Amino acid sequence: MTAFTLPGFDLPAFVRATLDEDLGLGLPGGGHDVTSESVIPAAARFAGVMDSRDAIVVCGLPIAEAFFRALDPAMEIELLRAEGEQVPAGTDLMRLSGNARAMLTAERSALNTVQHLSGIATMTRDYVDAMGPVKARLLDTRKTIPGLRHLEKYATRMGGAQNHRMGLWDAAMIKDNHVAVAGGVSEAVRRAKAAGVQAIICEVDRIDQIEPALHAGASHLLLDNMGPDLLREAVALVAGRVPCEASGGVRLDTIAAIAASGVDYVSVGRLTQSAPAADIGLDFTPL
Repeated sequence: MTAFTLPGFDLPAFVRATLDEDLGLGLPGGGHDVTSESVIPAAARFAGVMDSRDAIVVCGLPIAEAFFRALDPAMEIELLRAEGEQVPAGTDLMRLSGNARAMLTAERSALNTVQHLSGIATMTRDYVDAMGPVKARLLDTRKTIPGLRHLEKYATRMGGAQNHRMGLWDAAMIKDNHVAVAGGVSEAVRRAKAAGVQAIICEVDRIDQIEPALHAGASHLLLDNMGPDLLREAVALVAGRVPCEASGGVRLDTIAAIAASGVDYVSVGRLTQSAPAADIGLDFTPL
C-alpha cells in the first residue's frame, strides 16, 4: 500500500468511519451493501480504471487506495499519477483489480474523496497561477468542512498554497469581535502578548490601527478588505516590520492586483469553502 501520513490525521479511522456511514453500521438493517451482496457473486472479480474527465491537479489517490484495501487487502492497485500533478482531461489515475463486491462498496467513498480533494487542489492552482510572478504566497483559511480540515489543507498544499494556522491552537488571530470585547486593537494584542502567545496575528481594517497593533506586539498583520491602493499604503507603513496578509473578498479576477501590492500573503477562504468537485469516474470490467 502507498504510504500516506498527515500529522494529526488518522487514515484508518477516517476510512472506517466513512465506510461505516455508507454501510449504515449500527442502524436497523444496516451494516452491509445490500445491492452488491444481492446482485454480485461473492467470488466475482473486477478490473477498474479511475480517470479524470476534467483537467485537474491530482489529489487523494492514496486515500482512495486505502478505501479499496480496507475491504480487499489483496486488491492489486497501481497509482498512475503523483499527488499534486497537473493532468489533462481523459487522464487515467488508477488501475485496480480484485473482489468485485469490495470495489463496488468502496467506490463512492473513494471517488467522493478524490473528487473533493482534487477540486480543491485544482482551484488552488488556478489562484496561484492568477497571482503571477510576485513574492506573495497564497494561504488557505479555517473555512473547512468539519472533520476534513487536515485533508482539505493537504489539498491546498498540493495545489501550491501554503497553510495558514491549522486551528485555534497554533496562533492567536485577533479579529474585530476580539477587538470589540477587549476595547481596542492595542489592548487585544497586549493581552495576547501578556499571556505568552508567540504568534499573534492581528486583523486591521483601517490604516490607523496598524501602529497600535505593531506597538503592542503583533507578529503578523491581516489587512482586511483593503483594495490594492490601500494595501500598498499599509505595506509601506509597516515597512517590513512584520509579514502582511491581504484577506477578504479575494476573487480569481482580483488576486493579481492584490498580490502585486507588496503583501507577503493573500488568504482565500473559497479554496476550501467553495471549490467544485472534479469530474472523476471509475469504470469496471468483469474478469
